[in-house]
Amino acid sequence: MSIIPKLATSLNRRDEVPNQELAADIVKLKDTGAVAELVQNLSNKNKGIRHDCIKTLYEVGYAEPKLIAKYLNDFLSLLRSKDNRMQWGAMTAIDCIVDVKPDEVFAALPAIIDASDCGSVITRDHCVGILIKLISNQEFAAEAFPLLLKQLLTCPTNQLPMYAENAVSAIDASCKERFVKVLNTRLGDIERESGRKRVEKVIKKISR
Repeated sequence: MSIIPKLATSLNRRDEVPNQELAADIVKLKDTGAVAELVQNLSNKNKGIRHDCIKTLYEVGYAEPKLIAKYLNDFLSLLRSKDNRMQWGAMTAIDCIVDVKPDEVFAALPAIIDASDCGSVITRDHCVGILIKLISNQEFAAEAFPLLLKQLLTCPTNQLPMYAENAVSAIDASCKERFVKVLNTRLGDIERESGRKRVEKVIKKISR
């Protein structure tokens, strides 16, 4: 039985609750057939169906990344989509998959960075999330860390505190000096005192 009728658009709903409930059911049942159907409909002619499918897939990915990991290439192809919702939804799904397929995600970093550079704030958020996860993996840290620093240097100042806070757990002794230097470089760019204090707190914590 098709799961498409359970999507929000099919139910004439404008909220995301049906998609979230469907994702929870898929995870509970480990329904690989439902995941495959969602992936097949990422190119559905109905925009609402496409959007519901990518939403449901990354909701599944949040809870059980292995259920969507085999479709990494499908998500990577969507990074070139002109549909902003599909692009950042795909980046969100990739962010979920990193720890399951680190080698393949690492190999796709050029496409991931390109999408981040021309995409939305959410696209960049998840690109940074991907880089942080890769830095936490010793095999990829040396090459992923400079890419994270570049994101910290070029991101909007309102995103910088969150990125800095999220990255702290991945920063070890070998790279903390460069990390702190980049944050100090950007402190003067932050107009809001609350944002500046958050970054200063990260600098203090990492410098102990």
